[in-house]
Amino acid sequence: MRITEITSCYIGPQISPEQFIPEHFFLYLGKGSMIGFDGTKELTLNAGDYCMACKNHLARYNKQKDKDQFEKVVIIFDELFLREFKQKHAVANIIPKPHDAFIALKSHELIPNFIVSLMPYYSWGGQIDDTFANVKREELLLILIKTNPEIVSVLFDFGIPEKIDLEAYMNRNYKFNVTLERFAYLTGRSLSSFKRDFKQIFKDSPSRWLTRRRLQEAHFLMQKKGIKPIDFYLDLGFEDLSHFSFAFKKEFGYPPTKLSETKDLVLLT
Repeated sequence: MRITEITSCYIGPQISPEQFIPEHFFLYLGKGSMIGFDGTKELTLNAGDYCMACKNHLARYNKQKDKDQFEKVVIIFDELFLREFKQKHAVANIIPKPHDAFIALKSHELIPNFIVSLMPYYSWGGQIDDTFANVKREELLLILIKTNPEIVSVLFDFGIPEKIDLEAYMNRNYKFNVTLERFAYLTGRSLSSFKRDFKQIFKDSPSRWLTRRRLQEAHFLMQKKGIKPIDFYLDLGFEDLSHFSFAFKKEFGYPPTKLSETKDLVLLT
């Protein structure tokens, strides 16, 4: 099924654009291709594929091809909506289970048929009237529970993150550009306890450690892999190239271009 009228459709409350998933959402890819990354695993979606992105995870996605033909539908299942849905449909309490940031959903003809049913409700700006938004969200959630019943234990877990292994988590997620407050929350700590535990484990402040760890990875990518900064600086949590170059020179005493020149010289000899 192709979505031809609009490039990005959203149903539900606005969610933050940062590399953190604050609410569960369903993602349907109409055109193009993308890869989602959650720190350890990747999920590739092509046209017609769909998945569930789960709250309280760090994640990002990159368009892979057909960048001018990239169309998606995003439907947010925020906590308020889910609580009302649970009460209305008497969803039983289920013990939460560990899960990844992205859950690939089983293919079923009801999903593309549902996507097509949305089209008459959308304006040219990709918005759907509030009168119909919750009705369509409820319809989709009923379909998902019927076709993927295991997601009940994910969607209706309203608990907050528990205290986890800080060292393992940071070594897995240092590339994500989020605030220290977010890291603290996701590891089950207050900001003060996060900083205290971090100092005890890493013998450094979170900000300095994150910058140094990202720069070490950058140095490795350039020296050993021959990858240029333009191809990785965003993936390593740097806001722009100038920010990366400044931090790199401050850490190593020479600019990234010097490392590139040395690499080229070694290759020539």
